[in-house]
Amino acid sequence: MRVTQEGRTTPRRVQLANPDRSPCTTVADARTALERLKVQRADDNLPSLRQAPRLADYADDYLAAVRLRKGPETVRKEEHCLRRWVERLGQLRLSEIRKAHVIDFVNQRLAEGRKPRTVNLDVIALRQLLKSARDADLIAQLPTEGLRPLRVTTLRRELVPAQAIERLIQAVSQPRFAGSKVVAPGKGGQPLKNARQLTDYLRLLQFCGAREKETLRLRWRDVDFERGQMVIGADGRTKNREARVVDLNPALEQHLRTMHGRRAPDSEWLFPSPQRGEEDQPAKTFRESMKLAREAAGLPKFGFHDCRHHFASMCVMAGIDYMTIARWLGHKDGGVLIGKVYGHLSNEHAKRQASRVDFGIVTEQCRT
Repeated sequence: MRVTQEGRTTPRRVQLANPDRSPCTTVADARTALERLKVQRADDNLPSLRQAPRLADYADDYLAAVRLRKGPETVRKEEHCLRRWVERLGQLRLSEIRKAHVIDFVNQRLAEGRKPRTVNLDVIALRQLLKSARDADLIAQLPTEGLRPLRVTTLRRELVPAQAIERLIQAVSQPRFAGSKVVAPGKGGQPLKNARQLTDYLRLLQFCGAREKETLRLRWRDVDFERGQMVIGADGRTKNREARVVDLNPALEQHLRTMHGRRAPDSEWLFPSPQRGEEDQPAKTFRESMKLAREAAGLPKFGFHDCRHHFASMCVMAGIDYMTIARWLGHKDGGVLIGKVYGHLSNEHAKRQASRVDFGIVTEQCRT
């Protein structure tokens, strides 16, 4: 029933449809659909009678809402995924999207050469939007229901050698830079203007395994030398929106104490912005400096995240249990991903260690 402005009630007509939501074309199908509606009414599970908005329109409203409860990086990635759906299905109403549309989208993405993990993320983004629409009674069912994610092969990470990080750090202090370019050795260049700060940043990433942006937001109050701990994400802006505690290993503690000894007296940040003025602000990014540094070091593919991989690799090879490493890195799976990605390093390290065992017995004596 529908209530008019005059207070009268008028019936609302509902189109009888098959389970796949296609219109009924026979009397038998219509009777079956009517009985189904009666059961749904008894279960308080009637389909929404409101006209669902088009995907393109609802995507804007959905993203505006999630910006209030999700981090900017997460929203950016979700927006990037939803843009692809809007390009292909944007003119369809949410209630018109079928599982066949989703399957077709997946197949097209794979045909374009996209990796299964990337396509899975696309589907997850659509599913989150549709769940929101279902909660708002705009649709009754999810067209993604029953779809299995594509099988993803977890890539094993090879050890990021400490020599690569050292090479990068040495490059930033060499007279190889003029303006925003790298010059040849002996051509009158200068070290990077922020060489000291970039070096501190790379060392911290190497010794604690934090992510790029959450490290930039560290304050000195997040570091507790007495307890031997550092809190990452105290502002709640980590990838999973939760703070975590990293226990200070010897290299990390020494580095932090060195940084603390020459910290900027007018800033609470570990990495204050050089252009902060009177308002204390952290540095926004070191990416431009990093591009110059890796060009000078001859490491074109090295990224900040490689320092995180280096930290995880060294922890695994030190024999630290996967659950502890996962807690330091902010993984919520209890160490499952650590085992899949870095477990082989532990095995290789164990084999190398076994070759060093010497019982002092001549091999020939063991054969007798």
